[in-house]
Amino acid sequence: QVQLVESGGGLVQAGGSLRLSCAVSGGTFSWFSMGWFRQAPGKEREFVAAIRWSGASTNLADSVKGRFTISRDNAKNTVYLQMNSLKPEDTAVYYCAADRRIGPVVRTTITAYDYWGQGTQVTVSS
Repeated sequence: QVQLVESGGGLVQAGGSLRLSCAVSGGTFSWFSMGWFRQAPGKEREFVAAIRWSGASTNLADSVKGRFTISRDNAKNTVYLQMNSLKPEDTAVYYCAADRRIGPVVRTTITAYDYWGQGTQVTVSS
């Protein structure tokens, strides 16, 4: 059974940084494309970033481009989300997700992902 466990969330002031980690177990991590999504109170879950199984390509939401970076370490079965220049509007629960289909593109829709973590809270104070 594939399990995803996020960590690294917390409270940070605007302009600060956090690095989220997502450790994956129970599957062949190096075959999964990985994504990060977030859900703010009263809002729908939205795409943040994704990285292809090989790490060769990434995709970032326009709202986080230039501030967030996604990376992965296949030897550690872990994907990371480095978040810099955080804004209050980045406040949300951040979810890690795995897409088990090997393909040429990095997918950004919620329905494309097969496995999900429980989420980690990120709160950015103004």
